[in-house]
Amino acid sequence: MIEAALILPAVLAAICILLGRRTRLVEAVSVAGAGSMLVLGLYLVFRVFDQGSLDEGIWYMDQFSGLMMLIIVLIGSLAMVYSVPYMRHELDSGEVNPKKVAYYYGFLFLFIFTMVLVVVSDNLGMVWIAVEATTLVSAFLVGFHNKATSLEATWKYLIICSIGISLALLGTIFIYASSLPILGEGSDLHWTSLMAVADQLDPAFLKIGFVLVLIGYGTKAGLAPMHTWLPDAHSQSPSPVSALLSGVLLNCAMYAVLRYHVLLTHSQLGGGFSSGLLLLFGLLSLGIAAAFIITQKDYKRLLAYSSIEHMGIISIGFGFGGYWGIFGGLLHMLNHSLTKALLFFGAGNVLQKYGTKNISEVRGLVRTMPFTAALLMLGALAITGSPPFSIFTSEIMVLTAGIDQGNILPAISYSLMLVVVFAAFMGHIVKMVFGEPPQGMEKGEISKMGLVPMIALAVMITIMGLFIPDVLADALRDIIALFGGLA
Repeated sequence: MIEAALILPAVLAAICILLGRRTRLVEAVSVAGAGSMLVLGLYLVFRVFDQGSLDEGIWYMDQFSGLMMLIIVLIGSLAMVYSVPYMRHELDSGEVNPKKVAYYYGFLFLFIFTMVLVVVSDNLGMVWIAVEATTLVSAFLVGFHNKATSLEATWKYLIICSIGISLALLGTIFIYASSLPILGEGSDLHWTSLMAVADQLDPAFLKIGFVLVLIGYGTKAGLAPMHTWLPDAHSQSPSPVSALLSGVLLNCAMYAVLRYHVLLTHSQLGGGFSSGLLLLFGLLSLGIAAAFIITQKDYKRLLAYSSIEHMGIISIGFGFGGYWGIFGGLLHMLNHSLTKALLFFGAGNVLQKYGTKNISEVRGLVRTMPFTAALLMLGALAITGSPPFSIFTSEIMVLTAGIDQGNILPAISYSLMLVVVFAAFMGHIVKMVFGEPPQGMEKGEISKMGLVPMIALAVMITIMGLFIPDVLADALRDIIALFGGLA
């Protein structure tokens, strides 16, 4: 079944590319493929949540992999559906040609394939290959419009993330070296094998390895100060791609970091060393993001810096540790993905309507695009941690963990920076939603079909804010036990 989850997006990618200029057929295949991918992915998720880990040789899924698979198939399928009206508008306006549209859908499926590969690989070397593959495949999507700004963003993305991934490879080698006295030369580097002997691994090699892995994969996760590629790449990509980059790719890189964090937690070092580093980088990311959100003039870059903020919050949650810190961090990975996808879809509607990314040039959304304006405002309130939305729940859990674990000063800093982000972010969005629209701007949504995935996401983040489904809550508790966070 895991192999089927890998084969399906790869086959769909090939079909879309081969169909070439048959745009309507490519769209039909993409929507049908998104539905099939969602069904298969959810089946795997609920099977793992219900029955425990699924081991198929080099492929492995536990509840943590299941959570990541849930994020990938949910956001991936909704991004594919949203892409149909979005790319149709790009085609009608002459921005792209039919052949390029086919390549867009093909590479979008390949992008999903690489992210699935990250979370179902048991071998840490394969995880490294998969994370690098996400960079190579998504680079085409970042530079899709072939403009000077998008090409610059692509090269910046490739260079910085390639340097990061090189450090992650070096870190993986040190982790391998830590296992040599126990597993011997030629050990398979399977995560399950390393976990079985975690308490016997060489602590010195583990420390060096984790630092390199955190910096390397942390670059891809958008943790500061290795975040500099992210605002350019996210702002220059087509909006459905931005949703995948922000809502899914960053989590995949964080997933890789956290697998090593689990390993250190069960080693002789305990969780103190890796938790301290996660807390440090998390607070740094939150602080830098808050500063740039205040001064931001481009709404897609605003959302990109918001992503850096939320990856910082996730890192802080695991840094605080304990039951509530890990629960909050895991839940925040899902909550941020859903909410940020909603906001990037809304940003796509605004960009196609107004033709600009400048916050100062977008006014009166509530009059020109009332449904998009309402959903964008809802998403903005949710992403800044307003009740009753889901991010409020996970942010409060992280704060509770900081207090429970005695990290009072970091908890206070965390709270103050969240207040700053709320005020600055909402200040930008309110200016866009209200006021007088530009002269001559007609009233009407870009596409009714494009509102469907946005409404679905809005419903999910609202429901998740009111209660967490039992099947998800039970799975999160199992993952907490994996991290050693149970009392």
